Amino acid sequence: MRSTMAAAAALALAACATAPPAPAYPEAAVFDVSEDAMADVEAALARADASGKRVLLVMGANWCHDSRALAGWLESPRIGKLVAERYELVFVNIGMPQTGDGHNLAVARRFGLDELPGTPNLLVLTADGTLINAKTATTWRNTSSRSEAAIFAELERLAEVEA
Repeated sequence: MRSTMAAAAALALAACATAPPAPAYPEAAVFDVSEDAMADVEAALARADASGKRVLLVMGANWCHDSRALAGWLESPRIGKLVAERYELVFVNIGMPQTGDGHNLAVARRFGLDELPGTPNLLVLTADGTLINAKTATTWRNTSSRSEAAIFAELERLAEVEA
């Protein structure tokens, strides 16, 4: 009996030892389904026009760990402060476009992105709707492996880029 209990305890400890580590990034689930995502984007553009900021349009989904990682980083103290000072932030749920179950894809098309190869996508817009980072907007699919410093530096750079 003791050997059975010892074996069970050893198996339980081994299972704990092989459990996946906690993510090295904060996570947030903010990609709610909106009644009118385009209106949400229009409101962010209007706020940007009034405030002199840029729009940070994050197109992702709660099922995606990279989307949750990006949302978490945007809420972190250091990056959150930069975002609050320089951007009007809006999140748009795009579902799973790579499998044909995309949502709100007209928002991406409005800013010149005909395809979204994955999630998340990060679009930086001027108040008049000019896409600043067309070459990198769809390259955020590895956000969970990016460092806080790298994300901060990129957002800081994009806040300064000439339109």
